[in-house]
Amino acid sequence: MARTTFSGPLRSMGGMYQQGPGAALTISANTTLDPVTHGGRLLLVGGSLASALTITLPTINTTADGATSGPGRDYNTQNNLGVLYSIWVPTTISTSSLKIGTDGTDKYIGSLLSVDTDTSGAMVGFTAAASNDFINLNGTTTGGVAGTWIEIRAIAALKYCVTGVILGTGTVATPFADS
Repeated sequence: MARTTFSGPLRSMGGMYQQGPGAALTISANTTLDPVTHGGRLLLVGGSLASALTITLPTINTTADGATSGPGRDYNTQNNLGVLYSIWVPTTISTSSLKIGTDGTDKYIGSLLSVDTDTSGAMVGFTAAASNDFINLNGTTTGGVAGTWIEIRAIAALKYCVTGVILGTGTVATPFADS
């Protein structure tokens, strides 16, 4: 089905979901995410990466919708509040690191639960500091072991909320960093 736009509220009595090959995308090269291509989809990253891989989130745009394209709100809005990016690491990051960054102006809020997979599941939570705009996974101490799951949502101007479970080995450390 082609991209469809609705005017007014949409109600589904049985729920809405995505399925099929378009619901999951594999990222194997440096990528700047965008809401249309990557939002609401499962993003698979990992394995033996040839070099460091950086995923860059789009700049959060909170500009109000215009009324320039049809009745009501602008269907071509660039406002991306509420867009969710779900990142899953199906195969341990082994030769390199995975960096998930913002534009440098947008910052993370929220936390990640880190599970030490080689010490009987010891767990520790890490909270993003006010200046953090990167999540760095190295396949060991800062996470990136197979099964790592991170969800990032644009929630306000300059704020991405992050939550998830990152799997690591050794003495786990915070994955949050500044650029």
